[in-house]
Amino acid sequence: MTAFEPDEIDRRILDVVQRVFPLTTSELADRVGLSQSPCWRRLNRLKAEGYVVDARPRLVAEKLGLHTTIFANVKLSAHGRTNLTEFIDAVSRLPEVIEIHPTMGPFDFLLRIITGTVEDYRELAFGRLLTLPTVQEINSTMSLGAAKMTTALPLR
Repeated sequence: MTAFEPDEIDRRILDVVQRVFPLTTSELADRVGLSQSPCWRRLNRLKAEGYVVDARPRLVAEKLGLHTTIFANVKLSAHGRTNLTEFIDAVSRLPEVIEIHPTMGPFDFLLRIITGTVEDYRELAFGRLLTLPTVQEINSTMSLGAAKMTTALPLR
């Protein structure tokens, strides 16, 4: 059995699905130049194969009073598998941490954190992050706003 590989039509479907939400199958079919039934079958296969993982709406942080985005580079005190797992587990429980990226270079992780204010971040950093036994150092950068923000992948 060979692995499923999306063709150009499948990639057009994926491109539209990631950029326009909500979207009916009829609207999707019109946008990609297919009739509704084949479009529906292709979309269901793409979902079944794991190319589309969810269809959740994205919330606007600023409207919810979350005005501060911080990118925190974290260096761990030791690098064993237990320390990495312990850190990921602990940080995953913090709702303000919305992304965790293991990295190469002088730091071990890059965290994307959203809070209401800089003071909220200070409390998070000093009260919860720096108290984790695996954390040696945090280097934080505050965003002044997103010049571009998308979840769309470059499919073209």
